[in-house]
Amino acid sequence: MPERILTNADLEKLVDTSDEWIVSRTGIRERRMAAKDEFTSDLATNAAKRAIEQAGIEPEEIDLIILATVTPDMFFPSTACLVQQRIGAKRAACFDVSAACSGFLYGIEIAQQFITSSTYNTVLVIGADKLSSIVDWTDRNTCVLFGDGAGAAILRNRAGSHGVVYTYMGSDGSLGEVLYMPGGGCRCPPSPEMLEQKLNTIKMSGKETFKYAVTALLTAAHAALEGAGLKPDDLACIIPHQANLRIIEAVASRMGVPIERFMVNLDRFGNTSAAAVAIALDEANRTERMKLGDYVLLIVFGGGLTWASSVVQW
Repeated sequence: MPERILTNADLEKLVDTSDEWIVSRTGIRERRMAAKDEFTSDLATNAAKRAIEQAGIEPEEIDLIILATVTPDMFFPSTACLVQQRIGAKRAACFDVSAACSGFLYGIEIAQQFITSSTYNTVLVIGADKLSSIVDWTDRNTCVLFGDGAGAAILRNRAGSHGVVYTYMGSDGSLGEVLYMPGGGCRCPPSPEMLEQKLNTIKMSGKETFKYAVTALLTAAHAALEGAGLKPDDLACIIPHQANLRIIEAVASRMGVPIERFMVNLDRFGNTSAAAVAIALDEANRTERMKLGDYVLLIVFGGGLTWASSVVQW
């Protein structure tokens, strides 16, 4: 996580909002902001180095780097390639994945497929975003939601270990404009008009996003549990996308699972997009929310619209 903390009190000085308004609607109290000279590749590199250290491997052992982001340093080369150079993973193939907030779990499943097909043995998956670079800081409905950060995981083929048990992914492109950024690509390339209209910033329909997020997260959760042959009571911990506390509470209620079984850290970090579930997974591990052999459910929802879920045996 970046060092700088942006609190709700700080946002009160930027837009017409209040701590009470933000907390009551989102559950967010503060978020981290990258420095002006700190980019997605920097956040991703730091997370990757920590994952490599925790896994007890050398960078040269990594066969593939998958980096999920919607805020790459540049369109090309991929940010995964920038990370490869910085960590010294000279053998690795590299590419970025664009699935918004669902990107980390999309990356996990891609890695899983490469491993189970015996194409690669060791894969580094990173979720990283500097959303502060694409936020409209005059829009109080969106600027209060997002933060910057990165999380990473090493996946490896290990005999006798289950790891990723089952993954489910879904998308609905007809709902893309519920949550999107219209400017910056070939359809709306950079221009004075694009910048004046702030088309290079996140656009979101709040009510629609809430509705579709709850439905998609529930669909993903049930699909993953069914695929893994498990029930909610079999789970030691559920790690949802960290977008809005009310969304998480609605999912918990409809699943019939106590909110205490959900790992929630959005109050401190906000919505960090592809990094959110990875960051929460790391914190859940460090705070001993699960032990070896426990089942953990990860569920995400993002722009696209996209959603995904993974059951992992820790």
